[in-house]
Amino acid sequence: MRALRRFTVRASLPEELLPLSHLVTNLRWSWHAETRDLFEALDPELWRTCNGDPVKVLGEVSAERLATLARDRRFVRRLQDVVDDLEEYLSAPHWYQSLGEGAPATVAYFSAEFGITEVLPQYSGGLGILAGDHLKAASDLGVPLIGVGLLYRAGYFEQGLSADGWQLEHYPSLDPHGLPLKLLRQPDGTAVVINVPLPEGRTLFAHVWRAQVGRVSLLLLDSDIEENTPAERGVTDRLYGGDEDHRLRQEMLLGIGGVRALRAYCQLTGTPAPEVYHANEGHAGFLGIERIRELTESHGLSFPEALQAVRAGTVFTTHTPVPAGIDRFPRALIERYFAGFGVPLDQLIPLGAEADPAKFNMAHMGLRLGQRANGVSRLHGHVSRGMFNYLWPDFDESDVPISSITNGVHAPTWTARELVEMGTQVTSQGDPVDVEGPVHFDGVDRIPSGELWSTRRMLRGRLVEEVRRRLRDTALSRGAAESEVGWTDGAFDPDVLTIGFARRVPSYKRLTLMLRDPERLRALLLDPERPVQLVIAGKSHPADDGGKQLIQQMVKFADDPEIRHRIAFLPGYDIGMARYLYWGCDVWLNNPLRPLEACGTSGMKAALNGGLNLSIRDGWWDEWFDGQNGWAIPTADGIADPERRDDLEARAIYELLSSQVIPRFYETDRDGVPSRWVEMVRHTLRETGPRVLATRMVRDYVQQLYVPAAGSSRAMAGSGYGAARTEAGWRARLLDRWSTVRVAHVEATGAGDTPEIGSTLALRAEVELPGLTPSDVQVQAAYGRVDDADGLHEVTTLPMAHEHTEGSRHWFSATLPLERTGAFGYTVRVLPHSEHLADPAELGVVASA
Repeated sequence: MRALRRFTVRASLPEELLPLSHLVTNLRWSWHAETRDLFEALDPELWRTCNGDPVKVLGEVSAERLATLARDRRFVRRLQDVVDDLEEYLSAPHWYQSLGEGAPATVAYFSAEFGITEVLPQYSGGLGILAGDHLKAASDLGVPLIGVGLLYRAGYFEQGLSADGWQLEHYPSLDPHGLPLKLLRQPDGTAVVINVPLPEGRTLFAHVWRAQVGRVSLLLLDSDIEENTPAERGVTDRLYGGDEDHRLRQEMLLGIGGVRALRAYCQLTGTPAPEVYHANEGHAGFLGIERIRELTESHGLSFPEALQAVRAGTVFTTHTPVPAGIDRFPRALIERYFAGFGVPLDQLIPLGAEADPAKFNMAHMGLRLGQRANGVSRLHGHVSRGMFNYLWPDFDESDVPISSITNGVHAPTWTARELVEMGTQVTSQGDPVDVEGPVHFDGVDRIPSGELWSTRRMLRGRLVEEVRRRLRDTALSRGAAESEVGWTDGAFDPDVLTIGFARRVPSYKRLTLMLRDPERLRALLLDPERPVQLVIAGKSHPADDGGKQLIQQMVKFADDPEIRHRIAFLPGYDIGMARYLYWGCDVWLNNPLRPLEACGTSGMKAALNGGLNLSIRDGWWDEWFDGQNGWAIPTADGIADPERRDDLEARAIYELLSSQVIPRFYETDRDGVPSRWVEMVRHTLRETGPRVLATRMVRDYVQQLYVPAAGSSRAMAGSGYGAARTEAGWRARLLDRWSTVRVAHVEATGAGDTPEIGSTLALRAEVELPGLTPSDVQVQAAYGRVDDADGLHEVTTLPMAHEHTEGSRHWFSATLPLERTGAFGYTVRVLPHSEHLADPAELGVVASA
């Protein structure tokens, strides 16, 4: 028999304990140790059985226990201290408040998933964890951010394993009332209802749930409400599920409904309307279409005029290193859903245009709707500029206007408490957020090697206990009898080198690369004097049978009774499991197919705990590997045969383990401390730790993207959107005439036949601008090293000054310094110029000599 509905009944709190309800609904408890200690003190055994979920604890703690605590003056004082600390955190000025008037009053951050805590399972992997860390770091910095996402009633999925090692998916039924959420309500107490129009006169309705993440509000839209038909109620059923039609409705609810939820939230709370909108991947792209519709209806702007205003305040972040990872919908489906939406289809469809005219590309729309765009590591920025170069066909890859901000991770969430209390994240330079330039966690230098090593061993032992518990539970769930699981009590060893590998399981991450030579791996695991042990976890998308086969292959290898005490695949990978792995693993293994890892933040979390990375130089590791914080796996770039490439790179892993990693771990001094290993740990904590912080990442977003976007947004909105109207007219006129723009002649003087370093070259160019003026363009001299095919490299650009005009012909000049020896080349190019352009390549047009 199935229940018609489920809900959570909570105990009535005594008056003395009422502040607990305030603490439980602010997710700061998920990273604030003192608050978690307080909840644990309510009932330590219940805290353990509820897996550290304070909402469940308050729902199950007995009235008698609460009455006892209400009479405990020490507990009540402790409760008040934690509440006072939270209030100070929420109200005190932080870094952002020092920026002054140029900073945006509100930033909206849209993402399809958010990984805040395992208690709120609204994430599938790295994208969601990154989004959650972005919100947490924004809160710590005082950034006035509002997150916008969807509330999936079944989350992503809970992972299990069958007897033969095949991934099983279970979709729990989540009760929003049993989660740390509050329903957004009107002043009369009724729920706020958001609507999104659908074809055939149908409407998608949604409630808005609010999660409080420190100072940051996160709005989650929920379609499972009575106002909807059964089809629409299922729109927010699960993350990344369903067919194209289902996914499109999800993304319309996220983008269009998200903007409407923001409007309602800001009006109800008196929050300033966002000046900047940040789309975290293309899933949220329709937010720009809704804002365009708003402006055309409320201010009478044309579509091109509204587009200028919307683009100015929009930031787009791509996390996708391969075209196959981009959401693409049939054009006909977009036309069907947006036929009566209120924006012209002939203007909307080109935003998502790609080479296949039958497809609508969400990443392309994100780039066309966002005046500022970025990748998530330096290498990924380079990959993205190459991947999307065809949208700017007349430009070199280096000129494509996609920057990069390398991801970071939220240290209070992911660092073991014992390491923080030891001083591993203390710097003599002051608050790391306020330091310009490199920061060093030099507090770690004051920690004796023996103490640092013993703490790492303790954390490894904690991981071993967790692995044993999970191994036992997994074996029982796969059909083993109680009498068959005794071996798990002795599995793994707190004194053995422990390697972790945990992430999503698409093919490019190569879960099974370590199995290329199974006998060699077996020998490493079972070495009688210097063994290693491997903890592996990860989920495959429910529709990805190839990924499931990789998991099954790994599980079957790990099931071997001879080695199962040294290698384990643990199902149920989530934030809760991940912490144990990051805390306890000595080495974090990452072997993606380069350059398909956009950033990869799991190794960052390991580094914050003193874990050493063993990784392909991809994503963030390509940028911050320094030879002392781990090992770089040599790549076989250029090898066309994928099997041979995998063999070569697997062999490189085995060699590094055998010749460098394992000997260094087991080489100890007279006190039993592996001093050379500990110095690598110390270096990682000191030098890599500050770089990988999410506060560094969010500060970069604020300074490099949010503040400039806010300035652009204000400029476009000024004088009743007069600047947007003017800019749209200017762009239309310029693009209409651009085909006639020409560099007619270039001459150079002054260098002589044999120029020497230190001399100069006088450059003069004649440019034809029919129907345009010199103020409409920027003429640049581009110069640098030249190759045998006359290609320019290491290019420097220099604006050329306008000299005089004769009709439509204009002369420009510049003086080029000859600052290096060797082959030298130059050219002249003409680009659009407007004070409202964020990048001269923005319009995608250029005229070159």
